[in-house]
Amino acid sequence: RALICVAALAVLVLHWHSCLFLLVPVKVGDELDADTKERMRQHMEMLQEHMTLFLLEIEKMERERPWHSSIQTVLLSVLLRWQFWFCIGILVFSFWYLWRVLKSIQEPDSSSDEESSSSDSSSSDDDNQGRALPNPNDANDLADYVAQRIYWPLPNPTIIRHQVLEVVEGLLDIYGSVVQKTFFPELQSAIGVGSAFEGWSPHEENIVYCLLIPMTAPRGHSFHIELGNEGDLLARNSSIRVELECTCEIKQASEDMLCFLHHSEKELEKQKPSLLDTLCTDSYLDAEKTAKWFQNFVKSAWVLTPQSQVYNVKVLPSTRSCMFQMTSATKRNITIEIIFGVQQGDSDIFLSSQRTEAILTPSTTWPQSCAVAEMKFIQHITTEAWFHTLHLKCMQVFARMLVGTSISTYFIKTVIMHLLTIIPLEMWHRDDFLLRLDDIVRYLQCCLEEKRLNHFFFGNEMIPDVIVLPPAFQFSGPVNLFEYLEEDTYAYTRMLEELQELHCRLARLMIFGQ
Repeated sequence: RALICVAALAVLVLHWHSCLFLLVPVKVGDELDADTKERMRQHMEMLQEHMTLFLLEIEKMERERPWHSSIQTVLLSVLLRWQFWFCIGILVFSFWYLWRVLKSIQEPDSSSDEESSSSDSSSSDDDNQGRALPNPNDANDLADYVAQRIYWPLPNPTIIRHQVLEVVEGLLDIYGSVVQKTFFPELQSAIGVGSAFEGWSPHEENIVYCLLIPMTAPRGHSFHIELGNEGDLLARNSSIRVELECTCEIKQASEDMLCFLHHSEKELEKQKPSLLDTLCTDSYLDAEKTAKWFQNFVKSAWVLTPQSQVYNVKVLPSTRSCMFQMTSATKRNITIEIIFGVQQGDSDIFLSSQRTEAILTPSTTWPQSCAVAEMKFIQHITTEAWFHTLHLKCMQVFARMLVGTSISTYFIKTVIMHLLTIIPLEMWHRDDFLLRLDDIVRYLQCCLEEKRLNHFFFGNEMIPDVIVLPPAFQFSGPVNLFEYLEEDTYAYTRMLEELQELHCRLARLMIFGQ
């Protein structure tokens, strides 16, 4: 369109100059003759006619081809953009080629350095049980990445554990002042046990803080432990026999106490009943009566505790323990379970009121429990390892993955305790996270294939000295936790299938972090 306008303007100027040339007066005397004037008039009319036709032709072309100018504009824009990106592409290609050249120059030096470093570290590989050390730029970063992706904060804040201990100790202080003139069992300081106090609870909500309260016999009474059948795992059929003792020659703190053995029934009516008449069945301490008795105590004594100003308490149904829930004004819940135990000698093994896996457990049955010993072992490892708490992380991860399976968390806990005494503690670092997870699964798989997983506290020479065990535990042979799989084929097949599913869950956990 611009070219047409320029051409039209040029023609117009040319004709304008022609008109000026024709309009220049020619002197032939004083006036032009008539013929000259007539030619000039005709020429002017002809020029005007040509100009009018030319303008009409231009307008007709504009109406017939309005897209011509638009195409020119688009082509010009595309041309400019193509040139721009072509220049950018040339620059990028130049930098890439220069980088390849520099890299090819440095590769021989780096490879020689790697060869020398590998030869220098060959001796350290032998010290690492034949396992090749992971590349710090590859495996360690991957382990750290996975540990971050599946990081779950340990759900047992120290402040809550201390708060729970304060609540229970407050109840025990009230108990000591209330029952000092009675003949109920004497209760010692509570010991936090289980996953909540060990630091690997699989539940972030509805955590149950379990505490074991050791009991000793009251005045004029004695406890005698009767273990279950030999060979029975943890003596599940154990019981506690209660006997009366003579107090005639013993100077009592309370001068009005009568001897249960040498005073008549009429005289004994003046003092509180003996333990045999309250919490026993056929001379044996009754776990269900003991739990019910302490539940009633918590209901009545709660108003005397300082926490009653902040929390409301609700005693939950339980046959062999005292379980209650504290609820704050903000609807925050803390669930506490108290189990009772009698220490076996001076060891860390107790006969406890905790429920067993049996469908029907007699109320006078107090099975052996290693809960305190396990807590002391985990606490010892955490102290020795300083900031290396990877074992807690591993137990928490597997506890979550085992939900919905028949594989008990206690099996995983036993496996990890065995590995903690086999693998040096310095190798339980965050960088070793993937290796330790793999070790746990492989160890469990080998045990399942052999149908043998040894109990940690029986016949194990690797137990730290801080754990005090009865002589029967120390000199006993290994006790197989998988012994039941020898006869239960269905349970064995199911556990094998669930172990394969555990492999898949672990893979998904590493990839997706959940």
